Amino acid sequence: MPDLATLTVVGVVVLAVLIVVFTKVRQKDLIGAFMEKRRASAKLVSRADYVEGAEKIPVAIALTNDTFYYENPDLEASFDLNRVDEIEYSDELVTGANHNESTRVLRLRSHGAAFEFLLDRAEAQKWQSMLPPRRFGGVAHAS
Repeated sequence: MPDLATLTVVGVVVLAVLIVVFTKVRQKDLIGAFMEKRRASAKLVSRADYVEGAEKIPVAIALTNDTFYYENPDLEASFDLNRVDEIEYSDELVTGANHNESTRVLRLRSHGAAFEFLLDRAEAQKWQSMLPPRRFGGVAHAS
């Protein structure tokens, strides 16, 4: 029969796994709430991962006539579109880090800083039609 210490360790591990699973499910629910909040006023709303260094942060992204929003329970940020210098769609992150083949990168550059979002390829197509690629001073082509 297992001793009390072994049962305690197994119990703590199971509890930790359950907490991680609950947190992920809850975060998806909260991102869905952000998407619903923006849906009435936005032209397009999607789930994405905001890439910050090696971190991928789940966010809701939304596009209105003049603003790009990215939000989650810990982050509420936006760009005025007239302040975005470049918009690119790519299969590679600026860092060269790997990502899932089923995703595409939406990259916004503003005042020299790049902001990258990983989108499902089908969603990326929708974004590209609503927010076409452009370079500072002209139109860009998606790579």
